[in-house]
Amino acid sequence: MEQEFGICRVAIAPLRATGSDRAEIASQLLFGDEVEVLQKVGGWWLVKNRYEGYEGWVDFRQLGGLGPDPLPDTATAYLVPTGLQNIITAEDGSSYYLLSGSTLPNYAEGKCRIGNQVYRVEFEPLVVDFTQPQYDVEQISRFFLNAPYLWGGRTLFGIDCSGFVQIVHKLMGIRLLRDASQQALEGRVVDFLAAAELGDVAFFDNAEGKITHVGILLSNKEIIHSSAKVRIDPIDDQGIFNKELNKYTHHLRIIKKFK
Repeated sequence: MEQEFGICRVAIAPLRATGSDRAEIASQLLFGDEVEVLQKVGGWWLVKNRYEGYEGWVDFRQLGGLGPDPLPDTATAYLVPTGLQNIITAEDGSSYYLLSGSTLPNYAEGKCRIGNQVYRVEFEPLVVDFTQPQYDVEQISRFFLNAPYLWGGRTLFGIDCSGFVQIVHKLMGIRLLRDASQQALEGRVVDFLAAAELGDVAFFDNAEGKITHVGILLSNKEIIHSSAKVRIDPIDDQGIFNKELNKYTHHLRIIKKFK
C-alpha cells in the first residue's frame, strides 16, 4: 500500500494487539500522536507511532489528518502540561479534555490543527526542545501519584510502569522507547545504587533475567513507579521493598541515566 500517515484525534485511543475491540490493549495513542499506517483490515488499521516506533491496531475512525505526507520533524514540540483542566475547543463548539503529555499538532497562535479541523487551545502549552531537555523530574513524576496501574496505559487515569517513565520524560523533552526492556537498552549505566541521583531510572528483572519493571529514583533510597498504582517505595541494592506487603516485590537489575 502507498505510504499514509494520520494523527490521533481523540483524547485516548487504544492501540491493540490485534484488530478487535476485545483484543489486549498493548499501548495507547494520545491526542496528537502521529502514526504511519502499515496495513488496513476492514475498520482496523495496523499503525506505527512515529514518536517511538510502537506498533498496534487502532479503529481508523479515531484518526484524522490522513494523507501521504508526515508532519515535519522538528526538535520543538507543543505538549499538554500536567494538570486537569487542559481543554481544546473544536470549531463546532465541542470540547476535548486532553491528557498530560499529549501533543498539539501544527500549533500556532493559540490553535492546533488536524487536517482541516482547527481547535482552539484553552491553556498555555508546554514547549519542549528535545535537544535541550528541561529537567524537573520530581514535580512531574509526583503529578501521577496514585494513578491506577493499567497494562498498556499512558495517562493519569491508567498507566503502566514503562508508560509512566516514558510520559514523564516526554514532558521534560527526553524521548524514550515504549517498553521497559527497550528503555533499558538506552541511557548511560550507573554502576552502583549508592551513586544514583534524583531522576535516574532503575530497571528490574524476573527469575529468567528478563526486564519486566521500571521506575524513577527520587533518591538512592526511594523510587516512584507504577505497581497497582503510581507509588513511592523504598529501594536498596536488593530491589523495591513494599511496606504494605512487607516484602521485596522487584529485583534490581540495572540503573540508567538519561539526563
